Amino acid sequence: MKKKLAFFRSIHVKFVIIYVLLILVAMQIIGVYFVKQLEMTLRTNFQTSIKERVNLLAYNIREEMEKERKPDEPTLEQEIKKMLRDFKAVDISEVQVIDRSLKILGTSDPNNQGVVGERTTELQIKQSMVMEEDQSSILIDPQTGHRIWVLSTPIKSGKKVIGAIYLVAKIENVFEQMKTINNIFATGTVIALAITAALGILLAQTITRPIADMTKQAQAMAKGNFSRKVKVYGNDEIGTLAVTFNNLTKKLQEAQAMTEGERRKLSSVLAHMTDGVIATDRKGRVILINDPAAEMLNVSRETVLSQPIVSLLGLEETNTFEDLLEEEGSLILDYSTKKEAYILRASFSVIQKETGFVNGLIAVLHDITEQEKIDADRREFVANVSHELRTPLTTMRSYLEALADGAWKDEELAPKFLEVTRTETERLIRLVNDLLTLSKMDSTDYKMKMEWVNVVKFFHRIIDRFEMSKKQNVTFKRMLPDQGIYVEIDEDKMTQVLYNIISNALKYSPEGGQVTFSIHQNEDKVIVSISDEGMGIPKESIGKIFDRFYRVDKARTRKMGGTGLGLAIAREIVDAHGGLIWADSEEGKGTTISFSLPYDRTEEDEWS
Repeated sequence: MKKKLAFFRSIHVKFVIIYVLLILVAMQIIGVYFVKQLEMTLRTNFQTSIKERVNLLAYNIREEMEKERKPDEPTLEQEIKKMLRDFKAVDISEVQVIDRSLKILGTSDPNNQGVVGERTTELQIKQSMVMEEDQSSILIDPQTGHRIWVLSTPIKSGKKVIGAIYLVAKIENVFEQMKTINNIFATGTVIALAITAALGILLAQTITRPIADMTKQAQAMAKGNFSRKVKVYGNDEIGTLAVTFNNLTKKLQEAQAMTEGERRKLSSVLAHMTDGVIATDRKGRVILINDPAAEMLNVSRETVLSQPIVSLLGLEETNTFEDLLEEEGSLILDYSTKKEAYILRASFSVIQKETGFVNGLIAVLHDITEQEKIDADRREFVANVSHELRTPLTTMRSYLEALADGAWKDEELAPKFLEVTRTETERLIRLVNDLLTLSKMDSTDYKMKMEWVNVVKFFHRIIDRFEMSKKQNVTFKRMLPDQGIYVEIDEDKMTQVLYNIISNALKYSPEGGQVTFSIHQNEDKVIVSISDEGMGIPKESIGKIFDRFYRVDKARTRKMGGTGLGLAIAREIVDAHGGLIWADSEEGKGTTISFSLPYDRTEEDEWS
């Protein structure tokens, strides 16, 4: 069955079949036209010859019908019978003459003389006499089953119809001739098709032989054999194609050699790289991985080829291949266990064609385990040494030593020394508390107590606390919505965020200044803003104020008791809530600290 299908798929067979079908269609079109025209011509000639005879007969009968007869002369019926007896022919079955009153005056059929003198009932005779023109039709003789031609011709005297001639002719001979001609044409068609098929086979071989050679060469090239050449059979289009094919083979052989050389160079580079490299196709399946990457991921190169890169990197639950294509930064891959930390950073680069379509992805892996350990150690160090910060403790020691040396006896100095010691102690406590808070938030097992809170009411409550306890002459302006807005937050941690931001606003607000509080609601977030009219922040420092220990004016911050950790703590807490925090400031006019919190209207409806 497969061989049969392959046979009909052959271009050689298709060419012969198409060639024969074209000839067949052409001959059929010509034959139909020829037969139709020939049939029309034969039938027209047959009818024309009989009509000419009928016209002559009509002339003679008209003369007899208009002639005045003497008593001793033959009657009209006798003359008509004589004329019809002379009118006999092989192709004519019967001729009748009818007068104006539709009476049959005579018939040429000796077996049908009984109708003479009777009135005819033929509708065609009546139509020809009324319409004064010939009426004809082809009918089937019920006795023989052959086709007959019936003609009715009016006999006119001037403009007056005085009778009619009714004729029945055998037209079957014309169709018999056409049948014979059709048989001759069919036989000729079969002979022509046989000759055409033979010529088509020979012609197809001249075309398909070079194509078959090129097909074999293409199959050999697919297997990596570029040594063969296609035979050139002539200088026509197929010969030109063969020459072009041979040149293509040579170019491909050179390109393959060049590609192989580049591949070896690339393999050498990838093998000696310290970073891991993974390449994928446009569907995200791994097509290349170097030894460092295989070692980092603890896999073998053979098992990961054609595997999706998201599966290889363990990102099935968090990322898709499309996410990696759009990743502008890098991803941290944490493969740490309880016993050992192991962290990789994956940087991604999209491979694009000149047309702009994505052709694959390159992933570069870096082992950042040691770097992460150093960062963790640094954070732990800050938490550990926070209890031994030198500046406040040194100050406290100096004043305490002075008191111990007898300054406590001085009623004027002793209270001052004790006040300084108390102030430094409070500052030290605040600093330690802030460091401990940051240390807790850096911890991997840190969890917040989230609950749904009306942030408008919550914000009012925080502002009320500051308004009752403020010491300086600063006014508060509240731009808060009337309706409640419910957001899921850790109330204690968010209190600390607002406390740190509002404290800073009050610290840097001048006497008679104003602090503005506002809440804006969007479709997917709530934005809280606190603005002051203080000195502002330089542009180069705006992006750093949320860093730990960063102070715009270190001397003034220390003087006011700041630790440089308030905004850093606020950022950590807002980030933990899934929000963002930022600052807008203009020197000499004031600063606005804003942060956003995720907002879900459908969830809010259940709590409002």
